[in-house]
Amino acid sequence: MFQDLLAQLHTLVSALDPWLQTLVLVPVGAIPFIESYLGSFLGTSLGIHPALAIPAAVLGNLIATFAAIALSGRARDAVASGLGRRRGELAAAETAPDERRPSRFRAKVAAALAKYGVPGVCLLGPFVVASQISGPALVALGAARSKVYLWMGVSILAWGLVFGIFGSLFLATII
Repeated sequence: MFQDLLAQLHTLVSALDPWLQTLVLVPVGAIPFIESYLGSFLGTSLGIHPALAIPAAVLGNLIATFAAIALSGRARDAVASGLGRRRGELAAAETAPDERRPSRFRAKVAAALAKYGVPGVCLLGPFVVASQISGPALVALGAARSKVYLWMGVSILAWGLVFGIFGSLFLATII
């Protein structure tokens, strides 16, 4: 299924004019699990110059990931302020709030955050889950948003560059 998606994206992008190919890489980079790394690889392997393909895929991934982080940050703030009010009401009524066990995904992300920190989770995250999921998960767990934005940006750019260069080398090898 994933290979079919990549093949369909390749067919779609290769049929377009060169300037449209670069423009199409922006939304391709925003697709979870395609992101900047496969978007830049796709663009450079199609023959789009790396100076155009890599920034286009990176831009799409940055926009999607940063929007998801901003939304999750706002949601966390809203929930935290609601819980603070609720706990105040519960303390006044002298009843304890029920404690829930975290989900398996949340526990894994929390363990990775404790072990590797924000930089490690952001840089290694694309091997496990999309940046549009790992970034908001870090913010939801309480990581500093500024650190998440910084390290997600570094990660997206670094993986986009690595795979874009790899795509260029791949194209040079097969031609």
